[in-house]
Amino acid sequence: MTTPHRPTDPATDPSADAPHPAAAPGGDVPLRTDGILDRLAALREADAPTHGGRVLSYVYDPGLPELDELAAAAARAVQPVNGLDPTTFTAVAVMEGELVALAREMLSGPAGGPDAVVGSVTSGGTESCLLAVKIARDAFREAHPGARPRVVAPVSVHAAFRKAARYLDVDLTLVPVDPGTGTPAAADLVAALDDDVALVVVSAPSYPHAAADPVAEVAAAHAAGALSLDDAARVVAARSALLAELEPVGGLLVTDLTAERAEEVIAAHGRVGTLVAAAYNAPDTTVLRGPEEPLEELRAALDAQGVFTRRVPNDVPAHSPSVAPLTARLAAALDGIAPRGSDVVFHSTAEAAVVDGAALDAAYWARQLRSPVRFTDALAQAVDDGATVLELGGRSTLGRGATATLAERGTDAAVVSAGDADRGDHAALLDQLAALHTRGHSPARWPEPVRSPVRLPVRWDHGQLSDTAAAAPTLAEALTVSEPDPSTVLEALVHLVADTLGITPEEVDVDRSPIDLGLSSVAMIGLRDLFHEAHPALSTFGVRLLFDPTVTLTQLSEAILDHCHGVPVG
Repeated sequence: MTTPHRPTDPATDPSADAPHPAAAPGGDVPLRTDGILDRLAALREADAPTHGGRVLSYVYDPGLPELDELAAAAARAVQPVNGLDPTTFTAVAVMEGELVALAREMLSGPAGGPDAVVGSVTSGGTESCLLAVKIARDAFREAHPGARPRVVAPVSVHAAFRKAARYLDVDLTLVPVDPGTGTPAAADLVAALDDDVALVVVSAPSYPHAAADPVAEVAAAHAAGALSLDDAARVVAARSALLAELEPVGGLLVTDLTAERAEEVIAAHGRVGTLVAAAYNAPDTTVLRGPEEPLEELRAALDAQGVFTRRVPNDVPAHSPSVAPLTARLAAALDGIAPRGSDVVFHSTAEAAVVDGAALDAAYWARQLRSPVRFTDALAQAVDDGATVLELGGRSTLGRGATATLAERGTDAAVVSAGDADRGDHAALLDQLAALHTRGHSPARWPEPVRSPVRLPVRWDHGQLSDTAAAAPTLAEALTVSEPDPSTVLEALVHLVADTLGITPEEVDVDRSPIDLGLSSVAMIGLRDLFHEAHPALSTFGVRLLFDPTVTLTQLSEAILDHCHGVPVG
């Protein structure tokens, strides 16, 4: 490949008058490198910064200079390799195969057989979208000779799918999205389906927006065998379409009130019928729902009384009086679903009772839309001594509530959940499978082993105990003596925080608050529960101090000592 000569203009190109190196003997043109890197540096100054996380989706900044250097060195190592011919450059074929295998194993796809997952490395997202449409088009044409294929997608779909429809001669039906959320209604996508559809495009989550439907109980009904997959999808689509019609209403308020106390508080503030309990997640965790103004007034009043509260950004008013007008329409939309009995027992959080699969009809799902989520009652009825409760998911939301519920009822059962840290779905699944295995519940087929995903920044000693950690006292041990030593109590608190954050105790700054150290709100609740268990005097210890950014760990340990002063352990 040659580069055409570009004439220079002395008026605009300072290098035009500069002396050029003489040609080398034999007519070779000398290599000119001066100014190239300076020119690139000058051009780059006008670009957006590539570090700092402000150009998400264009540049993925790991925040580690050493990883930048590794990536640059890896690129230089294969820079001269031409990927067009893997028979000459065999490294290309090996790397492609390993990348495809990695993706297949992460998604638990089969490596062999008629359903084997295969793939190829593309030049980027656009080519990947083009190939997805091409595969769908070719498969449709093979199954329906002479028919014209069609692709259904939200109007917000990646532009590459519009290109693919033009290039590959397929029709494209675009479904409108909600202007407030950027997501389509499932019912609209379903309505666009017909026998000529070769591909339906949806995003998980949608880009650049993200949304999720409350499908847990519907999925459980299908898993129990009570609903066919078609009927389960129909419930989700109809429910979501109706809820999308409602105006945003207030939100959720998580409190550490018991169910009875929550009802008393609502009545005391004159908000019966306006504010309601939407979910009972633990004996001391009740979630309230209602319009913005009364919900905020109640939050302020509870905060003033020292009651823990936390707002949750969720303005879809399910499980509240706001959806009452929709229940009849939901029942009509689900007319004709055919629930059936199953061998798996279905414990309904709407009824707080065992419900036969055949009873999960249209009327049931209409009631479920309005009813509060009675998780604690349903769990208590479902679990006996010796049982194992499994919460599936990449991050636990009900694990602590389940543990507290079973403990209050005196049920000797184990709870297996992902924990508070967001480690990714695959890593969390492996943790849960391992925990089940240790309790005698081995899966029939273990997932394909994959390389653990790297979470950045990486600590090489992450999770390892320091030399003094093994000998460190627990908070309960530090408080059992008649005159607790303040330094020992602080040391125990430091180890609790370090264990929660996954760092060494030496890295915990006792002059910073828990929230400044990076503890999540869920972790704060966990710490409060551990305080309750450590000493009788701490059974009423709230979480206000934990969430106060001005209260350091040292001050928190002093507050713990003040609570326990003069209160005997036994």
